[in-house]
Amino acid sequence: MIRFASLGSGSRGNALIVDAGDTRVLVDCGFSQRSASLRLSRLGVSADELTAILVTHEHGDHVGGVLALARRHRLPVYLTHGTRAAAWPREAALPDCRLIDGETPFSIGALEVQPFPVPHDARQPVQYTFSDGCRRLGVLTDSGSVTAHIVDVLRDCDGLVVECNHDPELLGSSRYPAVLRRRIGGNLGHLANDQAAALLTQIDRHHLQHVVAAHLSAENNRPHLAARALAEALGCTEDWIGVADQEGGFAWRQIL
Repeated sequence: MIRFASLGSGSRGNALIVDAGDTRVLVDCGFSQRSASLRLSRLGVSADELTAILVTHEHGDHVGGVLALARRHRLPVYLTHGTRAAAWPREAALPDCRLIDGETPFSIGALEVQPFPVPHDARQPVQYTFSDGCRRLGVLTDSGSVTAHIVDVLRDCDGLVVECNHDPELLGSSRYPAVLRRRIGGNLGHLANDQAAALLTQIDRHHLQHVVAAHLSAENNRPHLAARALAEALGCTEDWIGVADQEGGFAWRQIL
């Protein structure tokens, strides 16, 4: 059985916890050590119980708290060469650095981890799927577009956390500078609600036990718009779709 929960999701910090048996990994940590510990405690977890931290890319809302948390709790950090070079140029910065290839699977305890590359304006960004040998969880955020490879990797997931960063109309009329709007909506930016919905129409939806919209922009999206887009793609009710928020993330969900 795989469990997963979010400590918080949005432009001010991101972290996701994935649990299988005695293995508990944190995907990113964009929160201070104190905030991350408090958010973990809301989920009934102590930072001392973590097995490792996996990093997707070097942007501050994903790595801001990684170094402090890893040092304090002596956690190994898994990341690509490019992410390490961009986030921590000094090789000695991370006490236990585990460099990974962006497409080669590896194991952490009870979890089989499959990294996969995504188009995003970072040095060597990846996202991940997790399996306990029976069920698979896919995580896709911080991707400017959906590639054929992304569809292939996520095709048969039992649970999916997918970015719904913005609504195109809200982004187009937002107070953000034009250059930032172009960056967000570009092929190396962030997924819009309709792009995430289109992804769902290309994978095997019959396996899905959970779908959670994540990384919503507080300025350029609304939870009900993200839920509506995904629900229409799946042919389900909007209340079946989970939506992660900045302050609370989302509570534990189980893939059986």
